Amino acid sequence: MCPTGSALHSAAGAGKPNLRSAFDVLDVDRDGKISREDLRTSYGGFVGDDMIGTMMTVADSNEDGYVEFEDFEKVLDSSINRNGDEKRKNGTGMNVMEDVFKVIDKDGDGKVGVEDLKSYLSWAGLQVDDDDIKAMIKLGHGEENGGVTYEGFLQILSL
Repeated sequence: MCPTGSALHSAAGAGKPNLRSAFDVLDVDRDGKISREDLRTSYGGFVGDDMIGTMMTVADSNEDGYVEFEDFEKVLDSSINRNGDEKRKNGTGMNVMEDVFKVIDKDGDGKVGVEDLKSYLSWAGLQVDDDDIKAMIKLGHGEENGGVTYEGFLQILSL
């Protein structure tokens, strides 16, 4: 169960994550596609225009200025399924999901902990209690007091 209250596995099972709820959070104007303005609103002061531009460049496969769900799904599926040298790099040499992880990791300790997740989810307008956050961290094979690493973060997204 993700913070939006919907399961992240598709009905078909097969272990493929259902990323629709994550897409819907970023699609602020609910027009079925993510624009630069949607990302500016979603990330607020957490990321700058350069990072938003990089995210759009990586995900906007047809270069129409929007990220449709299929593009979003491809980027996240490939981030979740890749490792090591196989990672698709963006212009800054970092994976887009690593960028997102760094935004959420406010204290910069290389782990997303309870306070990091609570702060980000609250800012995103998602009301999640401490027990839910602790459960997410546990699902990512993290420690309640230490948080999850990047790999654990991807594990949480893939559930």
